[in-house]
Amino acid sequence: MYTGKILFAQLMDFQPWTTFTRIVARYGGNHRIRTLPCAEHFRVLAFAQLTYRESLRDIEACLCAQSAKLYHMGIRSPIRRSTLADASERTDWRIYAEFAQRLITQARKLYAEEDLGLDLSNTVYALDSTTIDLRLSLFPWAPFRSTKAAVKMHTLLDLRGNIPRFIHISDGKLHDVNVLDLMIPEPAAIYVMDRAYVDFERLFMLHQAGAFFVTRAKSNADFRRVYSGPSDRAQGIDCDQVVALSGFYSQKKYPLHLRRIRF
Repeated sequence: MYTGKILFAQLMDFQPWTTFTRIVARYGGNHRIRTLPCAEHFRVLAFAQLTYRESLRDIEACLCAQSAKLYHMGIRSPIRRSTLADASERTDWRIYAEFAQRLITQARKLYAEEDLGLDLSNTVYALDSTTIDLRLSLFPWAPFRSTKAAVKMHTLLDLRGNIPRFIHISDGKLHDVNVLDLMIPEPAAIYVMDRAYVDFERLFMLHQAGAFFVTRAKSNADFRRVYSGPSDRAQGIDCDQVVALSGFYSQKKYPLHLRRIRF
């Protein structure tokens, strides 16, 4: 008895497949491919992500266990891990990167009016990185320390919906502040960062682009108070000051005043 589409097929129906086909054609993703075209490859990877698969063998075993349902998932035949490994190696990563940006744009519209709990109409981003440790013998291309390899994933997260707006993967040695050079600042957006991103020359570029930034001051920050605004200890604000940088080089890199709040 027909009971309707399986849940995975319903989820895949939400994907803009016309856009995906156009992107695949642009990069020649299906050129001379017979066993696992890009659309099926994407479905397999999406299934692995949604079901928390941990390895190629795990993906293969899980799909083969339900081989009778693969056709209804949009997969023509059981997937072998060697086939999946070959497809993952040969497929142009730009196909999925561009498709991801299309999905992110589509998802952000759904959360555009989400309440942040603050009286803000600006887009608010959180910027941070996470280090993923790897074995040096298996990943020599990702240097980190003398005995360990690692990659860093730098993520810019839109706090309305917690949707990633920008992701950059680098080796473990890249300092977080360098990612500011790769981003295109969005006017009127607010960027929330930790002290690793305090570089006055780069922060001034954010200011010049019409964006705002919120970060913690370093303990050795050299600045002088210009004037103090009213504080509100009942709300946790101990001081609200306008300051100017005192250091010779830092003053040249950021010649304008900054607002300093102790909370």
